[in-house]
Amino acid sequence: MVNKKSPWYWIPSLYFGQGIPYVVVATTVSAILYKQLGLSNAEITLYTGWLYLPWVIKPFWSPFVDMFKTKRWWTVVMQFVMGAALAGVAFCIPTTYFLQSTLAVFWLIAFSSATHDIAADGFYMLALDSHQQSFFVGIRSTFYRIALVVGQGALVMLAGRLEKIMPSIAQAWSYTFYGVAALFILIAIYHYFILPKPANDQPNPNKNIALGFFSTFGEFFKKKGIVLALAFILLYRLAEAQLIKIAPLFLLGDRAEGGLGMDTESVGFVYGTVGIIALTLGGISGGIVAARDGLKKWLWPMVLALNVTNLIYVYFAYAQPQSFLLICSGVAVEQFGYGFGFTAFMLYLIYISRGKLQTAHYAICTGFMALGMMIPGMFAGKIQELIGYQHFYLWVCLCTIPGFILVALLKIDPAFGKKASN
Repeated sequence: MVNKKSPWYWIPSLYFGQGIPYVVVATTVSAILYKQLGLSNAEITLYTGWLYLPWVIKPFWSPFVDMFKTKRWWTVVMQFVMGAALAGVAFCIPTTYFLQSTLAVFWLIAFSSATHDIAADGFYMLALDSHQQSFFVGIRSTFYRIALVVGQGALVMLAGRLEKIMPSIAQAWSYTFYGVAALFILIAIYHYFILPKPANDQPNPNKNIALGFFSTFGEFFKKKGIVLALAFILLYRLAEAQLIKIAPLFLLGDRAEGGLGMDTESVGFVYGTVGIIALTLGGISGGIVAARDGLKKWLWPMVLALNVTNLIYVYFAYAQPQSFLLICSGVAVEQFGYGFGFTAFMLYLIYISRGKLQTAHYAICTGFMALGMMIPGMFAGKIQELIGYQHFYLWVCLCTIPGFILVALLKIDPAFGKKASN
């Protein structure tokens, strides 16, 4: 008989389920869907950029998840909601008003996903003791990454294959989303039966929660150097926020318009499989060296890795290579650099969040992080259409300058993140 309380039975599936809606709504899949349905790059980045908003404001409604029902209840219910909503997207794609209807349902998925993140992360801490939390942190991260590979890779490749055999692109993507919806409903049913019921997973009907909420924000903004810290959080990824919105659209774009003219299936493999694997390896490498030598020592190499690799897309835009192997290699190098450089960013969020309210302050930091991705990404498509792919990627390189300046101003304890010496 299955031990329902064993973390191995539910942590992999829980964090796989956390990754799928994020990659479908906020990052790559929705953008590729709209590209294939004929929207312009400006429209795609503007509309899908707004879908980041629930993750930006997530800290503001996290107290309400604490006040009403259990974390287990929120987790399972949000999964059922997202499964039904994904089926709603599938239903809306072939319709005349597909844009308005799919965006409305994507908004529902985005809010449900952000709420699910709050509940699932809280449930993880309630259901496990501190030793188990430390042991499984790598497992949850791995399965979240697997979800990204499945979403940006396998899912997009499936849609691309169906595009070649179905009567229409809309029908191909509709069937793809029905498949994802079925998968998510199965995940929800599985978790309904398998998730443990910790005794400490209880609602907190604290009437003074609003007071504590505002106090938490007040303490955050009193931190020493908070203005510089917020500027860093908002601007460190200014270039990358724009690049990642346009990159899959550039790969799909007609060669006559400056793109690389790849089909959907190829983009799913290059960007969603090779790219995500390289991104994961970059993040793992960054974590290893930072844990060994500390953040301060590796800060500049990580900043350079994140930003200098953007030149690969400058080359792509000017040379428009046709070699599939060359494109795969270039995307892999850029994504490895992104993963390696992103490590510095995440460690700095932990660094600035230190203190008695670390969990709440880290959530606030991630809200600002999402805002820093949302706003530049929204306007990336308009900028690209105004100046073309070649000049756009040069513009992206210019946008790395604020990050370099801010990094030079940061003051970080050399011992932070470094393994203590015996």
